[in-house]
Amino acid sequence: MAKTVVISGGTFGLGKDIALGLARSGYEVVAFGLDSKQPASIAKNSISALRTLAEVERLPLLVLEADVTNEQDIAAVVSATIDRFGKIDAVVNNAAIGPLGKAMDTDPELWDRVIAVNLKGPYLLARAVIPHLRQQNGGSIVNVGSGAGWGKANMLAYGVSKGGLTAFNASMALDYFAGHIRVNMVIPGGGGIAGGITQGRNNDYGAGVAQKYIGSVAGRPVNGEDMMAAIRFLISDDATAISGTIIDIGCFFHQGSSTPPGVNV
Repeated sequence: MAKTVVISGGTFGLGKDIALGLARSGYEVVAFGLDSKQPASIAKNSISALRTLAEVERLPLLVLEADVTNEQDIAAVVSATIDRFGKIDAVVNNAAIGPLGKAMDTDPELWDRVIAVNLKGPYLLARAVIPHLRQQNGGSIVNVGSGAGWGKANMLAYGVSKGGLTAFNASMALDYFAGHIRVNMVIPGGGGIAGGITQGRNNDYGAGVAQKYIGSVAGRPVNGEDMMAAIRFLISDDATAISGTIIDIGCFFHQGSSTPPGVNV
């Protein structure tokens, strides 16, 4: 029987790549997000396009508009998932906004929104689906982190939110260990990622994509297919004994390691 996966921020950018890749791999997918532009993002008016693509390819992909910070929206997503597919086996907490800024140039309202989307959102979605994962005698939660969670210049709110998500990942893995609910994190590392946040930073701030970057051991930047493949493994039956871990998809220099030999940045 196909597994059913709910993906926040799954209507654009890396999230869209993850949703399409899983659906094309035979998973039943519910992808949700907002159609309006968010801070430091170019994602807008993307929901209808993804719905059309899913229909053309006849994919098991339900596309919804919902705000991950709104508890009623999350409840509606969960209800629609159960109505359509009858169960929930996995969740991918991908929705995020990543404006640049230090303490003095980050407005309190923007700070609150970043924390709400990037940290409260995963909590709300996990809280809503855990009863359904328990009905399945277990399941998988995958959190999409960032190297900024270890601290990066001019990314205060974003870095704090992603650092909190790392703690959330570990705490959730411990809390639901006995219930066979595994909780893991993936991090797109190495820079040069042409995702919605990176492009949005370019548009909003004139900066975001480094001209030089570490990339990945594959000799190229990480892409949505790389992200999807790692997530597909973590939610599969091949990973039923793995919880509380972090898979760095790219280069882990942001976690304190040195620059890999032979790489010029």
